[in-house]
Amino acid sequence: MIGRGFISAAIALLAIGAHQSAQAGIIERKVTADHLVGLYVRSDEAPGKLPGVIVLGGSEGGLNAAVTAEARALAAEGYAALQLGYFGTAQLPETLQLIPVEYFERAVAWLQHQPDVDPHRIAIMGTSVGGEAALLVAAHDPAINAVIAAVPSDIVWQGIGPWGDRDPESSFSMDGRPLPDLPYRVSETGTVFDRYAAGLSARGAHRQAFIPLMKIQGPVMLVCGGRDVVWPSCRMARAAAARLRAGGFTHPVVLLAFPKAGHAVFGPPFAASDPAYAGLGALGGTAAANDAARKTAWPRALAFLKAAFHPSAGGF
Repeated sequence: MIGRGFISAAIALLAIGAHQSAQAGIIERKVTADHLVGLYVRSDEAPGKLPGVIVLGGSEGGLNAAVTAEARALAAEGYAALQLGYFGTAQLPETLQLIPVEYFERAVAWLQHQPDVDPHRIAIMGTSVGGEAALLVAAHDPAINAVIAAVPSDIVWQGIGPWGDRDPESSFSMDGRPLPDLPYRVSETGTVFDRYAAGLSARGAHRQAFIPLMKIQGPVMLVCGGRDVVWPSCRMARAAAARLRAGGFTHPVVLLAFPKAGHAVFGPPFAASDPAYAGLGALGGTAAANDAARKTAWPRALAFLKAAFHPSAGGF
């Protein structure tokens, strides 16, 4: 079933960065206010009001170590990062079904109200399903000023139910109603990638499931891997960029496609001696190709955020 494949992928992702520990000079605290589940991370040395970044993981849905590593890396660069869980842990929904867009909007509002955060400089960064969520939330919340979506979808997909569930609800909801979704193919054969690729063949008949990207109120960065074995991330990232450009989107659009990398194309890079290095190749591409992509994409993401929040620092 689709759920088993995604859970296997999530386990592989959990291994990436699992060795990371809290860094000196970084302040961390759990977030439970407003029924949120998250981790707030910032530097204890960064002065003044900081730009804020919501950081989202993928099909594991919770507070995994790989996303914590991203939040810590952002904090070290002078950002206030909120790593946000959205299903599969604590009081959150058990599975990736009908996750309210309003939940993410509450997280944005919470981050804006932190005394050390500039409420007018808020970004969202997500990977995989988190990339889908990042684009979706930014399209509905004008408080978000910049989006980084790694191995994302430009469409709301059918959700992921418990093992054996053949007809899950939409991944996301709004105003208490399921958002229109694009079904994937559910079968006992074929890979997770095959099922999503088959679903994409019908995207033209499900235009209501398209995320309204033109509503995003800031620059968009899209990152994908050509050898992604989870889903066709480059096909969807390119579709997102094409829709934005064709629609006359007035903000910068950056597309980074790495043909030899896979689903682990994005995040802070690793040293080859790091125990987590080999895990970078678990979801497509080699460890070396994924890390090489990270060595390019992560600094570009930091430069993208800097340009979004400090226009005088340079272009995109």
